[in-house]
Amino acid sequence: MDLIASFQTAAPEAIAIGFALLGVLAGAILGDRASDLITRAAVLALAGAGVASLAGMWGGRVEAFGGVYVATDLLRVIKGVVYFLAAGALAMGLGFLRSERLLRYEYALLVVLATAGAGVMLSASDLTVFYLGLELLSISSYVLAAFNRDSQRSAEAGLKYFVLGALASGLMLYGMSLIYGFAGSTDFEAIAAADASTGLMFGVVLLVCGLAFKASAAPFHMWVPDVYQGAPSAVVAFFATAPKVAAVMVFAGLMLGPFQSKAALWQDVVAIIAAASMVVGALGALTQNNVKRLLAYSSVANVGFALIGVAAASSQGYRAALIYMMIYGLTSLGLFAAVLSMRRSDGMVETMADLGGLARTRPGFAVAISALLLSVGGIPPLFGFLGKWVVFEAGLTSGLTWLVLVGAVAAVVSLGYYLRLLKTIWIDPTAHTFERAPAGVTLALSGTAVVAVAGLAVLAGPITRLGGQLLP
Repeated sequence: MDLIASFQTAAPEAIAIGFALLGVLAGAILGDRASDLITRAAVLALAGAGVASLAGMWGGRVEAFGGVYVATDLLRVIKGVVYFLAAGALAMGLGFLRSERLLRYEYALLVVLATAGAGVMLSASDLTVFYLGLELLSISSYVLAAFNRDSQRSAEAGLKYFVLGALASGLMLYGMSLIYGFAGSTDFEAIAAADASTGLMFGVVLLVCGLAFKASAAPFHMWVPDVYQGAPSAVVAFFATAPKVAAVMVFAGLMLGPFQSKAALWQDVVAIIAAASMVVGALGALTQNNVKRLLAYSSVANVGFALIGVAAASSQGYRAALIYMMIYGLTSLGLFAAVLSMRRSDGMVETMADLGGLARTRPGFAVAISALLLSVGGIPPLFGFLGKWVVFEAGLTSGLTWLVLVGAVAAVVSLGYYLRLLKTIWIDPTAHTFERAPAGVTLALSGTAVVAVAGLAVLAGPITRLGGQLLP
């Protein structure tokens, strides 16, 4: 009965992994002709996992599998967001996969397994289980980055991601071994109760470095621009949403959970990483002409903003990071829907110049992408303004005035490349006429744009109150 109860507690991951195993069997029997069906079913499975996660709301803290897996109301919300973002990214990438002849059943199964790995990471209450989820997410992601086997850029992206990811995993694993050695346990509660020591400090710093790589924070961001540019656009849409939100919230959960009592060991390190991410991301994006590389550097900067909440080392900071990443994940889904819409008869285009005069040929598309860009830039009264506000407020409350000032300057600098892109769309001469986008892409773009415009007025209050109610 305990095992059945444990699987009920871990229902989202059980649904995802169970579907992946059945999908492997179906794919092996039916072959590539079942790819479309399996991909559509995978979208439903991810959405089902999201529903299962949110269905347990207000169930309180529940432990499973001998205490190594934990479900709380807050984690259920985060995992629900992650699973729904993954379902959205997979659904809107279906048309791209068909047009590029990349629609194979393995793709959907890798996305499902990667998302399940993110769910395991979020619910882990033991370092060994956390690492298990991390590697499930990482290995699936390496294969996804190189999924287009006929593309040299995709193969190169996958190789770079794998090599650097293996190095980061090694650093993290070594840090975990030091934490285990000096804390005497891999259990989070035992680690929280352990005395701070020099050895534990080194372990925590190495763990932070590994987490920063997974979250694509500077100076561990070297893989991000190349992977974003080289990997198939549908893959990047997934990377920029569900795994990104999960990685940052796992970062926040570890630092503000078992290591919160030892904030003196890591707070300055995380603050420096946050500042470096904002500066490197903002300055790096200014020189980019490829839209995917621009969004890659933008993601580095936005992770830096979210890490202000982590560096605050408080419940308010955790809530701020959560709100920021929820808004950013939704906005990224819309921005990559725009990238997936950039298709001419001779194939996909990615350069900024190709968007010239878009407002004259596709005015609705231009309005939607403009709203999303201004939202992620933090311009009021768009939804992204709430994210900037709450992380800056958390930083100021915790006395990190210098970090908030760096963030404010980085936010102003980031407007430079967002406005440059808007200038291309609205003012430059017409460059190309794009083919009509698939229905899923159009729905994702228009839906996220509506939320970007109306979210601050409609959703800001409920989201802020919910975050306050769910935090301990």
